[in-house]
Amino acid sequence: MSPTWLSRRKAQAPTEVARQDQRVVWRIAALLLDYPTQQTLDMLEELHTVAMSLPAPAGPALVSFVDQARRRQAIELAAHYVETFDLRRRHCLHLSYYAYGDTRKRGMALLRFKHAYRAAGATLGEHELPDHLAVVLEFAATVDPVVGRRLLVEYRPVVELLRLSLHEIGSPYRAVLDAVSATLPEINVADRRRVTELAAQGPPEEEVGLEPFGVDPMMQEQREGRR
Repeated sequence: MSPTWLSRRKAQAPTEVARQDQRVVWRIAALLLDYPTQQTLDMLEELHTVAMSLPAPAGPALVSFVDQARRRQAIELAAHYVETFDLRRRHCLHLSYYAYGDTRKRGMALLRFKHAYRAAGATLGEHELPDHLAVVLEFAATVDPVVGRRLLVEYRPVVELLRLSLHEIGSPYRAVLDAVSATLPEINVADRRRVTELAAQGPPEEEVGLEPFGVDPMMQEQREGRR
C-alpha cells in the first residue's frame, strides 16, 4: 500500500470520519513501529502533514514522535529502535510473547493471527511474525478494520503494558503507543489486573512445542536475539 493512501481521505459523515481517522492512526503507527529505514525517513514529512490533521490525542502524539524522528539520521534511528525493542524483553513488539513467552500456547496464538489474516485474504511476508504490533496495525488499517480492531482489543492489556513500559524509560516511541491506545477502548478493571499480572510474572519460558504449530522459521532467530 502506497503511503499516498494516507492523504486520500474523503469528507464523510461524522461517525465515518472518526472510523477513517482511526485507520489512518493505525497506518501511521504501523509505519513508525516497523524497523526504520531511509524509506521511512523519506516519508516523515508526509506522515507529519497527515498526523497534523488528525484529532487529539492521537494526532498530536504522532506529530511529536515524527518531529523527533526527523531530527535523526537513519542509522541513529535504527540503532535506537533495536535498543528499545529488540534488546529489552519488556518492550517486545510481538503481542502474544507477553502472555505466552516461548511456549506451545504461543504457537497456537500465532496460528490464530495467521488464520485471521488468511480469512481476510492477507498474506504475510516470508519473515514476518503475525503478532508483531506493526503487522497487526497494518492489517487493521489496510485490510480488515473490524477483525484488526478485534485483535488489538484482545491484546489491549499487552498494548497498555508496552505503553507504560515505554513511558517508564522516557522513550520517544511512547507517543506512538499513546496514539494507538487512543483508538482502543478505555482500560477496564479486568484489563488493569491483567497488566499487573503480566508486569509481575513476565513471559513464560518453556522452550518446547512451537514447531508442530507452524511457527515462522524466523522465530528461533528472534528468540535467540532476545537473550
